[in-house]
Amino acid sequence: MAAFFSPFLTRVRAWVARERAFRELAALDDRSLADIGISRSEIPFVFDTKAVEIVTPRAEPVAANRNVRHAA
Repeated sequence: MAAFFSPFLTRVRAWVARERAFRELAALDDRSLADIGISRSEIPFVFDTKAVEIVTPRAEPVAANRNVRHAA
C-alpha cells in the first residue's frame, strides 16, 4: 500500500516546497530580486520545470584536439 502512495506523496512534497519558495521570492522587494538576478515578472518561470529543461540543454563533450594532424 505504501508503494502505491509513495509517488503521490513525493509529488505533493515537491509542490509544497515549490509553493513555499515561490511565496518567499514574492515577498522580497524589487531590489533584493535584482540582486539575485531576477525580476518580479520572472518569478513564475523560475519554478517552471519545462523552462528549466529548455534553458539548460545537455552539454556535449568536445574533443580538444580534433583538428590536430598526427604524424604518420
